[in-house]
Amino acid sequence: MAKVSSQDLGTEPIGKLLIKQAVPAAIGILVMSLNILVDTIFVGNWIGSTAIAAINVVLPVSFFIAALGMAIGVGGSSIISRALGADNKLKALKTFGNQLSLTFLFTITFAVFGVYFVDTLIPAFGGKGNIFEPAKIYYEIILYGVPVLGFVMLGNNVIRAEGKPKFAMYAMLIPSVGNLVLDYVFINVLDYGMAGAAWATTGSYIVAFLFIFWYFLSVNSELKINLSHFGFNKAIVSEIGSLGFVTLARQAVVSVTFLLVNNALYDFGGETSVTTYAIIGRLSMFALFPVFGITQGFIPIAGFNFGAKKYNRVKEVIYTAIKYATILGTLVFIGLMFFPEVITKWFTTDVHVIRETPSNMRWTFAAVPILALQLIGAAYFQAVGKALPALLLTLTRQAIFFIPLMYILPLYLGEFGIWLSFPIADLLSTLVTAYFLYREVNLNLNSKTTV
Repeated sequence: MAKVSSQDLGTEPIGKLLIKQAVPAAIGILVMSLNILVDTIFVGNWIGSTAIAAINVVLPVSFFIAALGMAIGVGGSSIISRALGADNKLKALKTFGNQLSLTFLFTITFAVFGVYFVDTLIPAFGGKGNIFEPAKIYYEIILYGVPVLGFVMLGNNVIRAEGKPKFAMYAMLIPSVGNLVLDYVFINVLDYGMAGAAWATTGSYIVAFLFIFWYFLSVNSELKINLSHFGFNKAIVSEIGSLGFVTLARQAVVSVTFLLVNNALYDFGGETSVTTYAIIGRLSMFALFPVFGITQGFIPIAGFNFGAKKYNRVKEVIYTAIKYATILGTLVFIGLMFFPEVITKWFTTDVHVIRETPSNMRWTFAAVPILALQLIGAAYFQAVGKALPALLLTLTRQAIFFIPLMYILPLYLGEFGIWLSFPIADLLSTLVTAYFLYREVNLNLNSKTTV
């Protein structure tokens, strides 16, 4: 098999290259999403619907700590892609070494604090009443594996920055399949309940880490670092921080949103409404996996060609990615609008949840066809190292629009106002992104000399 090089990102036809990068990413996201869905189905059917709500309560905390690794991975990978495009191998190596040092420092620190404040955090995130005890069991075990997950998220992004989408896909497939196997063993066979679900997830993180560790030691990676690369470089750490903060802010806002929505829904509809939101939340990554795959495939191509000053190729990949992702998003939208009842019954037999979920699912995903432009636009600015607009566009959807809407609309519409806030926030954030992206292409990319 021919050796895949990062230089392919600057030479292959854009349409072919985007598919080559996006398909493995989409498959990885699909399998990971299926893992989350099937995991939720297993938990709902083998433990109970309250267990679904308990896991959803824990997600904000574990997501935030894992997001530290993702943020450092995405921020550093933008630097690595542009450095490889500019043929600056030393900067790429130093960046990777600094990423590893930062991930170790931050994930361990936050995991320790997460364990210490367990009894405060779980109720704050909606773990009240019958949800508290199963949530606490799940939370404490999951935190043991979250630092490992941080390294997995870091490694996955760096592998993609090297232009190796198949290996990045494998890094997502292995833990997903492993989690399902361990779910069956720990929950169904050994009857460990919530503890079994948590250990299955933690075990899958460890398996993924071992694969990524092997990848960087093998001949597959171009980034062969030594001890000198681990020492912090102020300029590189600053750039990783500014770009990584975009991802971290996005994940932090996701965590805050879970917290706010869980509590608001609990006040309106109790455990049933929280479970409904848990099902819809699990479904979102699965439903949008083709769009996320295009976005993931787009990032290293845009970053590499921007670093190589091939601005015509940057424009081409922007337009191509938006076109492909919009088409796929529309197909997803059609499926969700027609089959929400069938989808809900995959997760639970609770008649109250089955009655409440379908209409809320339709409203939550009502703006999916236009979401591609918002995702690609925000990803572009991060890929080319423009942290401020990337941060602004990342925050528009949930922090700037959704959170205020979910407080204002329920004053007039009750619980329905929370669900209506999702499509309105999607629409407004897409309009803002379209403006910034149009301005960037016309004022910057069109005015630069192509190579």
